[in-house]
Parts: sequence; C-alpha cells; structure tokens
Amino acid sequence: MVLLGTIVNSVSILAGSILGLFLSGIPERLKATVLHGIGLAVFIIGASMGMKAGEDILLVIISVVLGGFLGEWMDIQGKLEAIGKYTEKKLKRYGKGKIAEAFVFSSLVYVIGAMAIVGAMESGLTLKNTTLYTKAMIDGISSIIFSSTLGIGVAMSAIPVFLYQGSIALCAEWLRSVLQDSVINTMTATGGILIMGISLQILEVKKIHVANLLPSIFIAALLKWLQIRLFN
Repeated sequence: MVLLGTIVNSVSILAGSILGLFLSGIPERLKATVLHGIGLAVFIIGASMGMKAGEDILLVIISVVLGGFLGEWMDIQGKLEAIGKYTEKKLKRYGKGKIAEAFVFSSLVYVIGAMAIVGAMESGLTLKNTTLYTKAMIDGISSIIFSSTLGIGVAMSAIPVFLYQGSIALCAEWLRSVLQDSVINTMTATGGILIMGISLQILEVKKIHVANLLPSIFIAALLKWLQIRLFN
C-alpha cells in the first residue's frame, strides 16, 4: 500500500501528541539518547538503500555531485528555511493563539525536510516504507516533547504531513509505472546517500544541507535512462 508509510507517520504524530499532554519534564538526556539510537538506524537504512547502486555506483556519485551543484545554485535549503520563517512571521502578525502556534511550528518541523521527500518517494517507487517508518518513530518521539510544552495544536500537524507526503508518494507511484526497475534502483541508491546524510545530522556529527542534494535523485534517473537508451 503506497500510503501506508504516510498513514503510520501521521498516526505516530497524533498518538505522540496525545501522550505528550499527560507527560511533562522529559529529560533532555533521555530524548537525545533515543534520537541518537534512531540516528544509527537511519544510517543503516541509508546504507542498505545505497547498496542498490551495484555497478551504477559511479553514476550515483556523478548524480550526487551534479545534484549538489544544482541544489546549491537553486538554494533549495535556503528557500525551505525561508518558507518556515515567512510562515512564522505571518503567524505572529495575524494570530498568536497557542494552538495555531503549535500547529504551524510542528508542521514545519515534520514537513520541511529531505527525509519526508525521500521517504515518500521510496514508498511510491518501491512500495517499501522503511524510511517513513523510521521518520514516524522520530516524529512520534518529538511530538511527545512538543505537545507536553505547546499543547494539542501539535496533533493537528498530522494533517499537512499526510497531505504532503501522500501527494509525493502518489506521484512517485505514477513514475514507477513508467520507469524501468534499473532506473528506480538508481534513484533509490541515490536517495540512500541522502538518508545517510540525514543520519549524520540526527547524530549531530555534521550539519549537511541535504535538501540541496535532492536534485541528484532526478539527475540519477535521467542519467540511467540515457544510459539505457544509448548503450542498450
């Protein structure tokens, strides 16, 4: 089921938010330890996806390099952060309700990020939800923390998460119907490298502008398609 990962992710946010209403004073040390454990798991997931490159590893590397150049030129990371800042600014200007504030804040945290995009694409392209299941764990834990301090508005962020990730997954499913398996594997392997980059951020090893590497997934698809058409 192409939307299963998105549904699980949305439900985890809803459940975590409700649980957080009854909890308070969660130690930061406990939160950090759990998230670091998940970060290690995310690295393994990314590595396993990257292994799908096989003989196309050079093509994947070229795609990441070209995607990085394109992403930096487009400044995808900066634009995503600008959207967040703009939304927060509008919120302060037109309404300061605690529920609205919690809703906007948590929605930005859960939606604006490479893991949401790569995970949803994985669901649509391969019908596997490993990345979104892991994201669901991270979002579920963080929603407990957020709702314990911000309130029930955090639970409402499950709606934009479902709509956003679900739309990407459905579009990716359409792509799966027109792309060859080898192209999908190359896209998956490239996405795996991005997932590994996300894990390094979770582990607080290095801050990487993973969003600026997102074009590499589509460049990988194009290069593999050209390879098939020209040399096979």
